[in-house]
Amino acid sequence: MLLGVLTGGGDVPGLNPCIKAFVNRVDSAGHEVLGIRRGWAGLLLVDPDGLESADDLVERLDPASVRTIDRTGGTELHTSRTNPASVRATEAPPFLAGAAQGDGPHDFTPHVLRVLEHLGIDALVAIGGDDTLSYALRLSDEGVPVIGIPKTMDNDVHGTDYCIGFSTAVTRGVQFIHNLRTSTGSHERIAVVELFGRYSGETSLITAYLAGVDRAVISEVPFDIDKLGALLVADKRANPSNYSMLTVSEGATIAGGDMVLSGEEDAYGHRKLGGIGELTASLLKEHTGEEMIVQVIGYLMRSGAPDSLDLMVATNYAVMAADLALEGASGRMVALRSGTYTSVPISATREGVKRVDVDELYDVEAYRPKLRHVTGKPMFLY
Repeated sequence: MLLGVLTGGGDVPGLNPCIKAFVNRVDSAGHEVLGIRRGWAGLLLVDPDGLESADDLVERLDPASVRTIDRTGGTELHTSRTNPASVRATEAPPFLAGAAQGDGPHDFTPHVLRVLEHLGIDALVAIGGDDTLSYALRLSDEGVPVIGIPKTMDNDVHGTDYCIGFSTAVTRGVQFIHNLRTSTGSHERIAVVELFGRYSGETSLITAYLAGVDRAVISEVPFDIDKLGALLVADKRANPSNYSMLTVSEGATIAGGDMVLSGEEDAYGHRKLGGIGELTASLLKEHTGEEMIVQVIGYLMRSGAPDSLDLMVATNYAVMAADLALEGASGRMVALRSGTYTSVPISATREGVKRVDVDELYDVEAYRPKLRHVTGKPMFLY
């Protein structure tokens, strides 16, 4: 068998170990792996009828070629946010220009199906979050044998308790917050730390919980700036070092306002998030008179090598995905459920976006984590 593998969406720590473990498992069973570069863009850009080589879009992977990739973060295969089912005319490759009448978006799934046949791929493993896996589901519906591996720092893919990258993101967030305490305390200010989290505030919530920050604003609960300012000032006064700290999910909103967005929508309908930290800090200074430190952790949360938990989960997910594909399974996603490795129908990703259980985990009046109980909760409380 020839198995294809790709990574899509944002990079997270653990992708390279996942790719390596997948290749080694498939090779040990006597089969081959074709790596598809740049996510779904790799399949969109291959021209089955062209004279140009596709070597920059696909590559054979074997144990020798992946031997050292697990020592770094990111993805050796590179990534993109391309969605072949939604391509603007200006983004269509030249050889598909004739099929891109009007502005679009255009659905080039028939082309992708032809490319998969042209490459001789018997089954495809897609490593990604909701968006990447949504197109994997589309291919599954078209009859392509597909296995999904969930990854995202937001840990918000339905069907699994855990996604590759989440533990390392939280670990990085806690470390950076503790490091930032020295400057915040030295200057006796209020620190506003913006973390990833579009629709789910779990990354901000769990990071704040573990780092012991004073207040945490999450995507699920709009906040009142006057009330938040009063709380942070009180926290600052109660601190012997005369400072306080706030985490903010990038998708958080001020009461009566909208998400802070910029740029055009991507192929999955999302605009770029970022800026709520700066806006919140500016308004807090205006309302309280206190000096602020603003730190957008952003991409630092997804940089570098994975921690041991992400390394373990990425490796085991890869082994499971390889075994499922080699056994002829299709339309499945590997998962962790109640602490146990398993697989679920990839259609579980259709269930929407996982959100923080506010009633169980958050104090909407105090803007901070509040665990009603831990017994019976999964390891990450979510």
